[in-house]
Amino acid sequence: METLRIAASALRAHKLRSFLTLLGVIIGIMTVVTVVAIISGLNAFITEKVFDLNPDVYVATRFGIITSREQWLEAIKRKRFEMEDYEDIRDRCGMCAMVGALHNTNAMTKRGPQKLNRVETAGVTSNMAQLQNLDVEHGRFFTPSEELRSAAVVVIGADVRDELFGQLDPLGRTMRVGDRPMVVIGLLRKQGSVMGENKDKILYMPITTWRKQFGRDDDVAVVVKAKNGVAGMEASMDEVRMILRGSRRTAFRDDDPFQMVTAEALQKLWKSITAGMFSLVTLISGISLVVGGIVIMNIMLVSVVERTREIGVRRAIGATQGNIRIQFLTEAVLLSLFGGMIGVLIGAAIAKIIAVVSPMPTLVRPSLVITALLISVLTGVLAGVVPAWRASKLPPVEALRYE
Repeated sequence: METLRIAASALRAHKLRSFLTLLGVIIGIMTVVTVVAIISGLNAFITEKVFDLNPDVYVATRFGIITSREQWLEAIKRKRFEMEDYEDIRDRCGMCAMVGALHNTNAMTKRGPQKLNRVETAGVTSNMAQLQNLDVEHGRFFTPSEELRSAAVVVIGADVRDELFGQLDPLGRTMRVGDRPMVVIGLLRKQGSVMGENKDKILYMPITTWRKQFGRDDDVAVVVKAKNGVAGMEASMDEVRMILRGSRRTAFRDDDPFQMVTAEALQKLWKSITAGMFSLVTLISGISLVVGGIVIMNIMLVSVVERTREIGVRRAIGATQGNIRIQFLTEAVLLSLFGGMIGVLIGAAIAKIIAVVSPMPTLVRPSLVITALLISVLTGVLAGVVPAWRASKLPPVEALRYE
């Protein structure tokens, strides 16, 4: 406790110098906390809200996840997915608990004078509410019989309701999708905007109705829920792969002429994107911390010179070299730790402001705070070793003579 009291007194004696010494550590820790909070928040939000797939659900498509021009050029050469592919998998796959199909396009919607352009319009099978975890807040999703007879019914998102119906209850009312009148039977719960993408400007209709209105030329995405949950994913995907390769007469050694998209694959792609950003910011933060550590070391070396006589007096009355080393090392650690605390507070405040004023979510976990403080302590230890060693090596007699 005496060592801490002496160290704190020495730092308080030069408040401005101590604060300026901390700037490098503050900036480095602040940057780490802010960026990690943003990335953690995005990862949690993307996993929960954006990727609609359950862990035991996957999608078989012509394109899959495209990350390069070469992959795109290869994908457009593949055979299109047709409704026959969906029906083939639905009828033949023994390891598939549920199979659905999906078409997608953008369309204009209107009701009287009110119009809303470029609404995401999905034609889906009646089981898609279960496959994609669609949250119908009011009303209902359409039934298999409505799908079979191509009923003119829709389930709409919150923004479509607000723009076309205002304060009116949309259930049972008619709107137009393109040029066709449709009856609203369900309203989805509001989801908000994610990274600029509006999740509420959407509507769902039976896939048979969609195909009659928009044509049959677009690719179908086949959505599959594996039998036996996550444990049955591999067996289910293998069976679907066999069915699709057989229907396309794919040679044994040729690559699959389609892609399987899983929730795990989407999350890995997202994390690989954020990992690059995190590495860059870590480099920048590391430079700030190195600069901060060098500044702390220089100031502590100056402090050793300024307090040479004090060191001599302490040695003369019985302080050992270890006592002197601990004193100066404690001062360096206190400096760095105080800077780390300020950096954590500022970083957390910036993350909170970002979450409030923008749609970007943030998450400051206790583990992040503890890690940031440990980094600042380590910076102080490394920066204080040389000054503490030099102070402890001063000969007591020479130190007492120093003026």
